[in-house]
Amino acid sequence: MWSRLHGIIVKEFVQLGRDRLALTLMLFVPVAMLFIFGWAINTDVKHAPTAVVDQSGSVEARTLLEALANSQYFDVRHWPRSTRELTRMIDDGTAKVGIVIPPDYARQLARGRAQVQVIVDASDPQVATSAMNAATSLAAARSLALLAQTREGTVLRNDAPPLDFRVRAWYNPDLVSAIFIVPGLIGALLMQTTVSVMAIAIVRERERGTLEALVVSPIRRWELLLGKIAPNLLVAYGQMTMALVVAHFVFDVPIRGSLVLLYGLSAVFMWGTLGVGIFVSAASRTVPQAMQLSFMTFLPSIYLSGLLFPIEGMPPGAQWLAHVIPLTYYVVVLGVYPKPVVMAALRVAAPLF
Repeated sequence: MWSRLHGIIVKEFVQLGRDRLALTLMLFVPVAMLFIFGWAINTDVKHAPTAVVDQSGSVEARTLLEALANSQYFDVRHWPRSTRELTRMIDDGTAKVGIVIPPDYARQLARGRAQVQVIVDASDPQVATSAMNAATSLAAARSLALLAQTREGTVLRNDAPPLDFRVRAWYNPDLVSAIFIVPGLIGALLMQTTVSVMAIAIVRERERGTLEALVVSPIRRWELLLGKIAPNLLVAYGQMTMALVVAHFVFDVPIRGSLVLLYGLSAVFMWGTLGVGIFVSAASRTVPQAMQLSFMTFLPSIYLSGLLFPIEGMPPGAQWLAHVIPLTYYVVVLGVYPKPVVMAALRVAAPLF
């Protein structure tokens, strides 16, 4: 018995040694994934792009803005001149947080009660929660500092803090995670389907020996690729349609905007993921190798695209890597994670649809 078992074990090691690619994927890919995810994933979102409408221009307002910058949770990048311009910046994703300081801010502080409006883009509940908690903590810290600088009994009325941040969550005021997660999962499922199915279909043709017959046939290469892509593209459209129906009627995800534009931009995304599937098939010799490589492309897309963890909390290198992933841009198309450049492109392309 032991000799037979020894023979089987030796045979398996020989097979693993022959399949160098599979052995490399088994040993080094998990370590590489652990390194990338441990380095890139950060749930503590800092340096949120912030726009400030300073209608006061006072020393007290500048002190408040310095406290915002020192907290590291708010990165003041934009100075709109009006609340209408601030609304536009939050609407197109230029800013995730908007702060409005009233004209009489210094006078309100002198009277013992000042209010500042804080607007948070809650399309991503995780980013919104971090910004709202940071704003609340900052208001409490500034109130204690103001109390320490003021004579006892002359600031507070009815035991109210001197600084009140009125936080408003836009686009998802109840912070419902399904509105953010479910549309992004549609893109993730489409990517998994198109990459894995396309890669396995071509590799299976190579294993059966029919791919060489197709190559030497009168069919041109682009005709062969188009013939392979078209059925998978139609199946992906069917999957997308059913996912949208379930998202709307089961999870109450609102569908707003042009569905024609959504389907048109989805074609661009799926063409890209099908191309990734063709690339995976070119690097694979067997179906298990194609499945492993497909999984290797799918997992980073889920974690680094902004679907589960905000891109703002990632280091610069991980943010650059995120912008190489097709799913990063498709979650923008689905309205999950707005980006200024892509939103501008959508506004330009909208009349075409």
